[in-house]
Amino acid sequence: MRRTESRAPAWCFHPALALAAGALHTASFSPSPAWWLQPLALAWLIAACDGARTRRAALTGALFGVGWLTSGLWWLYISMHDFGHLPAAVSALAVLALALFLSAYYAAGLGLAARWSAGRAGWRRALAFAGLWLGAELARATFFTGFPWIASGYAHAQGPLAVFAPYLGVYGITALAALAAASLALRQWALLGALAAGVAAAQFLPQDFTRSTGSIAVSLVQPNIPQDQKFDRARFDENFDQLTALIGAARGQVVVTPESVLPVPLAFLGDEHVERLRRGAAIRPLLLGTFLGNSADGFVNSLAGLGFAQPYDYGKRHLLPFGEFIPPGFHWFVTAMNMPMDDQARGRHQRALPFAGQRLRPLICYEDLFGEDVVASALDTGEPAATVFVNASNLAWFGPRMVQDQHLQFSQMRALEFQRPIVRATNTGATAHVDHRGHVLARLPAERAGVLETVVDGRAGVTPYARWLSALGLWPLWALAAAGVLPALRRR
Repeated sequence: MRRTESRAPAWCFHPALALAAGALHTASFSPSPAWWLQPLALAWLIAACDGARTRRAALTGALFGVGWLTSGLWWLYISMHDFGHLPAAVSALAVLALALFLSAYYAAGLGLAARWSAGRAGWRRALAFAGLWLGAELARATFFTGFPWIASGYAHAQGPLAVFAPYLGVYGITALAALAAASLALRQWALLGALAAGVAAAQFLPQDFTRSTGSIAVSLVQPNIPQDQKFDRARFDENFDQLTALIGAARGQVVVTPESVLPVPLAFLGDEHVERLRRGAAIRPLLLGTFLGNSADGFVNSLAGLGFAQPYDYGKRHLLPFGEFIPPGFHWFVTAMNMPMDDQARGRHQRALPFAGQRLRPLICYEDLFGEDVVASALDTGEPAATVFVNASNLAWFGPRMVQDQHLQFSQMRALEFQRPIVRATNTGATAHVDHRGHVLARLPAERAGVLETVVDGRAGVTPYARWLSALGLWPLWALAAAGVLPALRRR
């Protein structure tokens, strides 16, 4: 079969345009979410790749990914340069290298879409591009422990596609947005019209799959301890006094601190400090961010329960590459940053904490990016399901701009998928209360010490998404991606 010439104007292939379109894609996420920019940016990418030769389409997809991920993950530079003390050039190159690595998924997806759909009918090309975009997003979320930060579906946590979250989840929304973008780019107006009508009708879909289990008053502590002072031994007592003062001022039924609010393992804490924490927990039970374990078995990034009727602790299971575990061959890089607690052990359970008629399910930092890891806690499988998700994070490593709002947006999507409220206790922001509909009900200003007092309505019940994700995992979405490609491959 003869290769067709590109249907897009030649200027569409300019590298600067691909980078700019990727940056426009980033603008669809928080802190100024404009969900409609996401399909528009993706539509430009598909139009530029449609009919192009495989290599050119792959290069365009890679450049789009680099523009998107460098502009969306630039805050990693802060952790490496400002706190890891790597040279500025090395830190910038490290961010670029990560973006290039992750962009390989999109290069492969766009290259294959251009190759397999060449010369096919418009609707088949649209399905192929949408299916391979979904496949690239799933690959980034899954391979090498996964790193789905600002995956394209998250841009729609507050848009009209959000109604699909309890049915399809974030990657199902990714597929719908990609198909809309492909239909627009390839001028498949009938398909685009059908999608628009479907989305309009979906606004009337049932959204109440969970019921109230009553309320609980929660105090969310935000100490606002600068990251460069957190591990300074000379400032430990001052920081500890500030922490205990905030805990003492709390008025809720339970108090939650950020992750690693104690910069040393709990076992290394002096008796006087431990006693002060226990006195406070005797008044109001406390979920304390610390490290548990020992030198032989390793230390676990944990939330330790103090003051509860039964002993409880939760350890982080999905660790962050480079920050919490060191991938093979990269010890030299992490050693150069002299990062404390840089190679941690994994937690051993995901049990919820029963308290005051609710079941609190901890999530530490970016664990709430992986709905497939969380879903078991949203079902009554062996023990009652969680009614409230509790996220403890410390984003002070990455500065105050962009990263806090992005992470809050991911929590909004998780709340929508499982119809569970999420409360977030962070060091510098975003400390917030998200209800089961994904609305931010309360939030502390960033970089300001304080306690967010909020009353949380717990929820019980199972969404359709939770039901099929628990039974089948992400495989139905992989199958959906393959189904999009098959019409383009048929009778070649």
